[in-house]
Amino acid sequence: MSPKSFAAPARSKPAARRADEAARVKALEQYQIMDTPPESVFDDLVRLAGFICGTPISLISLLNGERQWLKAQSGLTEVGSTPRSEAFCQYTIQGTELLEVEDALQDPLFQNHAMVTGDPHIRFYAGYPLITPEGHALGAICAIDQVPRRLTAEQREALRILAREVVAHLELRRAKIQLQEEKTKLEGLLRMANDTAESLYLNGGQNEIFIKQDHKLLRVKTTDIRYVEALGDYVNIYSGRERYTVYSTMKELEAKLPAREFARVHRKYIVRLDRIISIESDALIVEAGRGFEQASSLLPVPIGNSYKAALLGRLNLI
Repeated sequence: MSPKSFAAPARSKPAARRADEAARVKALEQYQIMDTPPESVFDDLVRLAGFICGTPISLISLLNGERQWLKAQSGLTEVGSTPRSEAFCQYTIQGTELLEVEDALQDPLFQNHAMVTGDPHIRFYAGYPLITPEGHALGAICAIDQVPRRLTAEQREALRILAREVVAHLELRRAKIQLQEEKTKLEGLLRMANDTAESLYLNGGQNEIFIKQDHKLLRVKTTDIRYVEALGDYVNIYSGRERYTVYSTMKELEAKLPAREFARVHRKYIVRLDRIISIESDALIVEAGRGFEQASSLLPVPIGNSYKAALLGRLNLI
């Protein structure tokens, strides 16, 4: 299979070109990748492109409206960014297939290019566009040589596969960014909800807390909570038949619960005072909830020595 010779893109209406380019640049910005530090996964893909194509220079380029920036490179020194007008890749992103220039000195489009007549003296260029699932070409993965050459069919296919791999890692990056943004929004909503619930409580309103579970906000009435149990980095909240497991600390949860109704009785336990059935020497018997047959279940909860006096005082037992 012979390489495709480069042909200038078909002319389209200027307004349409501007709209497409604006959408492409906006898509690039969503990845938040420009001017980021080197990452081994992209460095490895660039080196692999050079090994497969047998070229001394290979790179991953990304182009915004004004410049070409190299996310990864092999064989170049002190080149991180160039004006977009000087980039071979500005032509690659205008298509959807491989752009291969066998001898730039013999190509009218490139023979007077500064990177052909000067350093790094490009003679051969092969670039495959990095196309997102939405169809936007963000840049290219390229193999470059200083002597004329031609890729084999297998090398062209390998470069296409590497381009898809680069895009897959960019998509993973975008997904992580979106997930973090959603997490931040959810945490903000959770703080707002708890502030609202606290305000309602202080003003005699309904006594509730909001908890985050499985990326959802749940509203729980504190009157339904029997006890709370610490479990590593998580906290179990027992409310009737329900158990909620949330990522929190006992200190954070204790601050959300109404102090006049709940007491910390152990480093691992908070109990609702009106659910205490009896007190033994070193343990409380707490009504943990009702089973499916409406029978009340009782739970022994240890009393920590440092909490015992305060608890007995609140229960008017000392």
